[in-house]
Amino acid sequence: MYKKKQRSIHLVVLYLYKPENTNTWNSRARMHPHLFRDPVQMAYLLMFVTLLHLITLAMLFIATMEKSWWVWDGMENSDLWYNCRFDNDTGTWLCASSKETEWLQSVQVLMVLSVVFSSVSFLVFLGQLFTMSKGGLFYFTGLCQVFAGLTAFAAALIYTLHNQEILQDSRKLTEGHFGYCFILAWVCVPLLLISGVMYIHLRKKE
Repeated sequence: MYKKKQRSIHLVVLYLYKPENTNTWNSRARMHPHLFRDPVQMAYLLMFVTLLHLITLAMLFIATMEKSWWVWDGMENSDLWYNCRFDNDTGTWLCASSKETEWLQSVQVLMVLSVVFSSVSFLVFLGQLFTMSKGGLFYFTGLCQVFAGLTAFAAALIYTLHNQEILQDSRKLTEGHFGYCFILAWVCVPLLLISGVMYIHLRKKE
């Protein structure tokens, strides 16, 4: 089991960080021929990159659309689009549109852009898998993913620094706390940047 894990780690390093020097790459291939003869391991690598992208995109979409960027008392939430209060009589959430400010609009636009960049990145990646010549690099895919990470970072940072102006509530902020969507937005930032760097260094196997 340990040897299998070690071979998988070697494969990721050799495949993702292929040097421009062909002689160096060929020498590594001769030193580790078993890493290049197992199509199952190559499939695992492709599955890992694809799943990481899909999971991050799903988290990003949830962070953008769900109603929990700020929680007041468990019975009232605020997100990027609505302010919602739980009605005990009907057992449902009653929502009204948030009062738009320049800061809130900035966060909305940046989060939507992040979702768009990440979606475009995934579609381009799928297209390049079947159309790009062997040995090519996934530069455009990686750059789109990096831009998605940067826009998500800017949105989360603005909400962190200007949440009082965004919420426009007379209550003190100490009476509430950040919700899980806000946390998801911050979690997406490093995942987007990491996957973007992986794409930039990823080379279609020759």
